[in-house]
Amino acid sequence: MHWDEGLVQTADGVRLYYRKTGSGPAVVVPNGLYLADDFDWLAETRTMVVYDVRNRGLSDVVAPEKLGRGILNDVDDLDTVRRHFGFERIDLLAHSYVGMTVALYAMRFADQVGRVVMIGPVQPDASVMYPPELTHNDALVAQVFARIGEIQKSSSTTDPVERCREFWSVLRQIYVADPKHAEKIDWGRCETANERNALTYLMTYVFPSIQKLK
Repeated sequence: MHWDEGLVQTADGVRLYYRKTGSGPAVVVPNGLYLADDFDWLAETRTMVVYDVRNRGLSDVVAPEKLGRGILNDVDDLDTVRRHFGFERIDLLAHSYVGMTVALYAMRFADQVGRVVMIGPVQPDASVMYPPELTHNDALVAQVFARIGEIQKSSSTTDPVERCREFWSVLRQIYVADPKHAEKIDWGRCETANERNALTYLMTYVFPSIQKLK
């Protein structure tokens, strides 16, 4: 499938990388480049836009003074993307913590949103403790994060791309029900500096901003 690509500039001068294909009603996938191939069938009946949020993927590397609002920046940027393409109304597809982005967007811009699909989103209130059976907080999760801790302390390689790939080779196990499917997960995008540094960005700005939400 052919994708057009380009950059959308936000009000504070950050350029967001996007890909666009198809025609018809709009579905927008924030931080969705790694999902594009799996969901490109949506473009058979829709205009599909996937883009990298600020400081991620192929979007600009962003200075700290433009990151402090965390996920609230992403909400504003999503509306910038909508307006850039002239969409009056959009459906939204989001995975992981970006589910919070689209939920906040739908609350703030209800008239511009049709359907919202969230895949494995973060919980709406970070202070709530859910039982393990609702969070899949099992032995595998503990093993994965213990192994990631070991990698961060003493990786087998000093090459940043290889370190990133080593990290994802372990992390991807928690995204599948059957371990034999883990190799199908290739979301690291380790060739980009933003993705190699994504964990630091998320822990410093995005997740703290989510924890403040009520």
